[in-house]
Amino acid sequence: MSAFPALPRLAFDNSYARDLPGLYAPWRPATVAAPRSLYFNEALARELGLDPAVWGGEAGAPVWAGNVVPEGAEPLAQAYAGHQFGGFSPQLGDGRALLLGELIDTHGQRRDLALKGSGRTPYSRGGDGKAAVGPMLREVLIGEALHALGVPSTRALAVVATGEDVYRDETLPGAVLTRVASSHLRVGTFQFFAARGQLDELQRLLDHAVARHQPEAVGAPDRALRLLQGVAERQAALVAQWMNLGFIHGVMNTDNMTISGESIDFGPCAFMEAHDPAAVFSSIDRNGRYAFGNQAAIARWNLARLAEALLPLFPGVDEDPEPAVAQATAVIDAFPGLFDAHWRAGQRAKLGLQSPQPGDAALADDFLALLHAQRMDFTLAWRHLAPAAEGDEAPLRALAAEPEALTPWLARWRARRAGEGSVADVARRLRAANPWLIARNHQVEAALQAASDEGQLAPLQRLLAALQSPFAEAPAWTDLAEPAPPAVTACYRTFCGT
Repeated sequence: MSAFPALPRLAFDNSYARDLPGLYAPWRPATVAAPRSLYFNEALARELGLDPAVWGGEAGAPVWAGNVVPEGAEPLAQAYAGHQFGGFSPQLGDGRALLLGELIDTHGQRRDLALKGSGRTPYSRGGDGKAAVGPMLREVLIGEALHALGVPSTRALAVVATGEDVYRDETLPGAVLTRVASSHLRVGTFQFFAARGQLDELQRLLDHAVARHQPEAVGAPDRALRLLQGVAERQAALVAQWMNLGFIHGVMNTDNMTISGESIDFGPCAFMEAHDPAAVFSSIDRNGRYAFGNQAAIARWNLARLAEALLPLFPGVDEDPEPAVAQATAVIDAFPGLFDAHWRAGQRAKLGLQSPQPGDAALADDFLALLHAQRMDFTLAWRHLAPAAEGDEAPLRALAAEPEALTPWLARWRARRAGEGSVADVARRLRAANPWLIARNHQVEAALQAASDEGQLAPLQRLLAALQSPFAEAPAWTDLAEPAPPAVTACYRTFCGT
């Protein structure tokens, strides 16, 4: 497990390992039988300062499989807790993941490199610590799709087949993912130490998180409050972006809510087709806790759990807790307004509007109500507003069960657009705000099945190539932009991959 001599030393600067001894378990990835590269993100590698010719393909596969630990890495399993579907688990942690270390990228930003599926750790809780090809390639597809859509997201640098089987409900080919994130700090990371009353460790964690994600608050007496405010703002923006794209994360547990405001852990996630606030695709979300329309409320609930964990670090809380509780409560109570501001700004853009006016919220809400009542495809309905603005309403009306039901709303929208610029300007803004292409669930499943069951990567590579430019209509990708038949969507389910 020593450094491989043919590989250059990476300029790791491992602040988590350096700043937080005792808050993690130093660990080594398991070796695998036959590492083989399935995916390597050359553009992301260059952003990290990695030469794809050196670190990609079969040359890099032993590193990204965990067989070779690059010089300067300090692999460790992070500790965290979490509320899972509302129930608190005091110890979760990296049960099948390891933080290799941190690099400063070409933009001067600190980035984590972490393995997922790299074997058992002290936090595995009886699991095998492994991962399968399909779920790891799903992380690639969803992370890259969200990134191309402008959503802050963790991303995949590499996926390597292990040459070993993984046993779930069936035997599956194994794989290891390398994930890149601005950090892997979660709400659950704070909950882990708060639940144990380890206030010294909690303070060190807070100071580390503030330095990394709230640097203007470093050394401030109220830095716990300011971190909470920053997380609230970042999560409000993130979930609003998700929902304006019809995305359902599927498992918004507190261990899956990052401090950075990046999307993370793409297991039972999906993009809606027919608009439905109650839409749930996750096989494990039997009561609809994380349904599409619940996501903002759940983000607020998770934020309240972070506030509880941080409260012992508010100044003066031991002498008189009431001011601290009032400050934290004010952040939680302000969250719906933060979310609404981001949600409405996104909807105005999706309607081709620039300056806010009274009635815009009702106009957007009524359009969504129409989409729901008419069972219209969420993505294409918004996208077809561009030709409608140019005078061709046929593509939009064709999506509706009763096309004439759209007529009153279209007249209101037409009147609202007056003064918003030329038709060409409005149409350009609409096409820039509303994607033509998303990671359609049936296309994702087809690509993953081909890769996992048949070893065929061409469908995955084609879908990935198309997803790089989701706002540009390209005849070569027309089949990828089409919704699934309603019968397919009605029984579609996603799984967490563990």
